[in-house]
Amino acid sequence: MESESFESPLLNKQEEASSFTSGLILSTSVVVAGSFSYGCAMSYSSPAQSKIMEELGLSVADFSFFTSVMTLGGMITAAFSGKISALVGRRQTMWISDVCCIFGWLAVAYAHDILLLNIGRLFLGFGVGLISYVVPVYIAEITPKTFRGGFSYSNQLLQCLGISLMFFIGIFFHWRTLALLSAIPSASQVICLFFIPESPRWLAMYGRDQELEVTLKRLRGENSGILEEAAEIRETVEISRKESRSGIRDLFHIGNAHSLIIGLGLMLLQQFCGSAAISAYAARIFDKAGFPSDVGTTILAVILIPQSIVVMLTVDRWGRRPLLMISSIEAW
Repeated sequence: MESESFESPLLNKQEEASSFTSGLILSTSVVVAGSFSYGCAMSYSSPAQSKIMEELGLSVADFSFFTSVMTLGGMITAAFSGKISALVGRRQTMWISDVCCIFGWLAVAYAHDILLLNIGRLFLGFGVGLISYVVPVYIAEITPKTFRGGFSYSNQLLQCLGISLMFFIGIFFHWRTLALLSAIPSASQVICLFFIPESPRWLAMYGRDQELEVTLKRLRGENSGILEEAAEIRETVEISRKESRSGIRDLFHIGNAHSLIIGLGLMLLQQFCGSAAISAYAARIFDKAGFPSDVGTTILAVILIPQSIVVMLTVDRWGRRPLLMISSIEAW
């Protein structure tokens, strides 16, 4: 009995190490290219604002609409993102988002009037609306439980990296060139998606058991035992299928009130803290405050990356709640 108790932690560590495979790293790296594109889209308007307004003769109201129309596009596709990814798969959903983003960036880059500029920004919204759902879902579905939090946070890390890159290179590039450069992550992802597997959970949803096991071996390593995990995924999918028969009214049942308030409250408060507005108008905010915008946006870019890396490395050790409390104190 004693030997089993000593061997058990050792076996667990070996299982965790074997799960940390090149297939998992490759798959995660490919999908977070979408998150990187999302970050670029969020902060593109900050370095581009003055030149776009000057060259196309836009008013402040015109540019504000251009910036915010991406949110409208994101709301439209986000409402259907779950259905789309369940119907066509996680990879195919990312391909759709890439096509929307590439078209959007090209439209912005070659726009000579406000109409094409807004159409391009709207399609970027369509793309990022899908990205904001499918990327974290895919990462969570391919990652072992032991370090799922850190891997899932790589989505946020790459968003911050995209924001920082726009702040850095926006100083040196024309807004049209900046739009073309921003299309590169999406174009790269279109190709790289051919080299990663579909989500094991999605395969289980459609009863593709053989592909499910092949995919798990690819993600966990050829010598890893995947039968137990495959059975657990099938069981979870079956439970979800039964629960999906519930209607929208069940969401507002009194028994779900606590969870619903916490979930919606966190999302709303995150938006109300103003981070999206700072990303979109950082250069203008610093100018209005009498501080050099180049210096200000560079400082923001430098701070974002280390902060995101620290959270990614600590989220599985410290837990979600302490980090939420720390971030709330920092925002206050």
